[in-house]
Amino acid sequence: MFTGHEFADGASTIRKALDRHRVKAAFFLTGDFYRNPAFAREIRKLRKAGHYLGAHSDRHLLYADWAKRDSLLVSKEAFTADLLANYAQMARFGIKKEEALFFLPPYEWYNQTIADWTSDLGLTLINYTPGTLSHADYTFPALGKQYRTSEVILRSILDHEQNAPHGLNGFLLLLHIGTDPARTDKFYHHLDALLTELKLRGYQFVPLEALLR
Repeated sequence: MFTGHEFADGASTIRKALDRHRVKAAFFLTGDFYRNPAFAREIRKLRKAGHYLGAHSDRHLLYADWAKRDSLLVSKEAFTADLLANYAQMARFGIKKEEALFFLPPYEWYNQTIADWTSDLGLTLINYTPGTLSHADYTFPALGKQYRTSEVILRSILDHEQNAPHGLNGFLLLLHIGTDPARTDKFYHHLDALLTELKLRGYQFVPLEALLR
């Protein structure tokens, strides 16, 4: 699955790799992403190709303190208004709430209260499966020790597959549809190779709804 907020530079490369391997992915995009006219064409192409298009908050809010996760930074009213604004932008592309009931929170950072508020809206909060560095594909050198090269990220995925008791069965791998220009080592250029290798290792890729039902 992929998230998107400010950047979409990998959209075409990602879409073509997924099409080549006949993989249906899930794209969780913010309201800011949906309302950006520069991204509209790729959004329509992803929808036409049958990929899941979901919500990632309207403005990419931080819901909880990084150091004290139980400390909320938003009220229920602000949370609800922001998320519904995200769905309002999705509706412009013909995406109905009832066909996008899975919600991936911004920063993938939340607490039980956020999960409860999500449920109150008739939605299901999900997150990526931990164990690999796939989500670090947004990092860039100026972040120092947080930075992970594409080689390191790819190796973390394949090593986990080989060493974990259940491999990558049932895994939700999180990547980004675009990243800051400060990252020149774009991991999405390795997506085709990753899909090829995992298929060689016997994996099948199923739509999000099939995996989570």
